[in-house]
Amino acid sequence: MDLVVKAPRIPAAGETILGEHFIMTPGGKGANQAVAAAKLGAEVYLVAKLGDDVFGQESLNNFKKVGVNTEYVVQTSEAPSGVALITVDQGGNNVIVVAPGANQQLSPEDVEAARPAIASAGALVAQLEVPLETVEFAAHLAHDCNVPVILDPAPAQELGSELLGVIDVLTPNETEARILTGTEVTDEDSARTACESLLERGVKAVVLTMGAKGFLLADGGRMEFVRAVEADAVDATAAGDAFAGSLAVGLARRQGLFDAAVFANYVAALSVTKMGAQSSMPSRQAVAAFVRLCTQGESDGKV
Repeated sequence: MDLVVKAPRIPAAGETILGEHFIMTPGGKGANQAVAAAKLGAEVYLVAKLGDDVFGQESLNNFKKVGVNTEYVVQTSEAPSGVALITVDQGGNNVIVVAPGANQQLSPEDVEAARPAIASAGALVAQLEVPLETVEFAAHLAHDCNVPVILDPAPAQELGSELLGVIDVLTPNETEARILTGTEVTDEDSARTACESLLERGVKAVVLTMGAKGFLLADGGRMEFVRAVEADAVDATAAGDAFAGSLAVGLARRQGLFDAAVFANYVAALSVTKMGAQSSMPSRQAVAAFVRLCTQGESDGKV
């Protein structure tokens, strides 16, 4: 569950400031990505663990409302549901602290129970709010079933070559790329250096997202920078999740990686125009209308 406060600015260490609006909305990286994909019309199975508490029940209700299959979502009384404390400034920038809770109890056995859904999937999306051994098990399972594996390496940590070698698409942001490669990503040139490093470590393709700048796609055969779609940012909290979830939809529908990433670029831009994480994920119809406005010259891309 995301507990979000809109504030004039991000406070300094030790500082207390008065906030403005407060919202409580379902969140979590994997959950956000699942909702993003479901709202775009994909058939989505979520493998996750929630606490047996009010936040867990609220999340389940929301999954069912948007069409995420919860057959492999387990509730436990041994840990609370994960919670994120989020501050968002006037420019849509944010700082986030996550208490993972039940996420840390998701096990390889829980993933194994979902083998039938994973084996028949068009893509598997994973992130690092659950134990690394569970992510590794899921990635290898999908890889063995010839299912494309997309990894959003957040919250960032160092990853071994055995895992990176079965990743089809890695989607780090600048901070995550720095932690993975040691390269400070500040512009297109440094992004290229980071992507080259990741490709050398076995990843098949990298889509390095750079916020309002855009993204760099590298897959060995090409390295291309695409500018971000302009939008009036209200809350960028789940922009990366919108990107990852919609990228998976594109790949599952047999789009090429570049076309899928361009589509995800529009979805992420549209998502930042609303407060909240899952509540900001746009429908396929809304994205189609936004793309038309941006590409037909009826708008400069702002909404």
